Amino acid sequence: MSRALTVAAGQLGPIERADGRPSVVARLIALLERAKAAGCALVAFPEMALTPFFPRRLVEDDEELAGYFESEMPGPETRPLFQAAADLQVGFALGYCERARQNGLERFFNSAVLVGPDGAVIGKYRKVHVPGTRDPVPGLPVQHMEPRYFSDGDLGFPVWPAFGSRIGLAICNDRRWPETYRLLRLAGAELLLIGYNTPAHLPDAPWQNDLRGFHHRLPMQAGAYQNSLFVVAAAKAGVEEGVEMLAESCVIAPSGELLAQAEGVGDELVVARLDLEMAERYRRFLDLEGSRRSEAYGPIAAPTR
Repeated sequence: MSRALTVAAGQLGPIERADGRPSVVARLIALLERAKAAGCALVAFPEMALTPFFPRRLVEDDEELAGYFESEMPGPETRPLFQAAADLQVGFALGYCERARQNGLERFFNSAVLVGPDGAVIGKYRKVHVPGTRDPVPGLPVQHMEPRYFSDGDLGFPVWPAFGSRIGLAICNDRRWPETYRLLRLAGAELLLIGYNTPAHLPDAPWQNDLRGFHHRLPMQAGAYQNSLFVVAAAKAGVEEGVEMLAESCVIAPSGELLAQAEGVGDELVVARLDLEMAERYRRFLDLEGSRRSEAYGPIAAPTR
């Protein structure tokens, strides 16, 4: 029996510092409305979908920095998005900057929430693979200082039964690493939603620039095939604060094939209809939980020191 689910990557164009939450939320709601018209049940939005990607620069003003973070989700300014989801009966995944209080201390995470068609939060993920440097690299025109602003995620890779499937979340650099896909699949995931903010050019490694799109898709297509997962990847795109960002939002099948891909660098909905049974067919074919993997390598040895 076929299990069909129509999903979309909700790509966003750039967000500037002067853009307030209400204007960004209005853009997200407009994409949800388009998703409803296209028959979508679920939309993946980008990493840090409410703000510019500020870790590319030093933010030394405490008030400015605090303005990039959410202490609750939804909060007063984001609640209209959650209400729109309930009104439209379209769920979404939303990347944002989280301020949390743990054991009396404030901590900061690059986070995402999965929201159901009733507008309620199903679950939360915090980015595990936080890339970059804490301090600026001298002479580098485009910095990447996520460790300065975010702790490593402490929730692991949870999977939630939702939308007639089992869904996991990841954020940007997480997509580069095979353990992201393997841990999610071993936990039963069929569908992975990934938001990202990726520069289109690397000033510290210009020899990779012509391969940026290829290197973006390669680990996701390999991870999808090797773990029998659907992957929906949503970009923040265009030129934001002087940095050109990779677009190329896409939907990938468990076969590794691209089902749909963005055509531009602005706000765009990338829609695909998924046959979720395809993930199960590939899982059985690859025998992911069976004996063929373990017997090929023998018992797992204890780590040496």
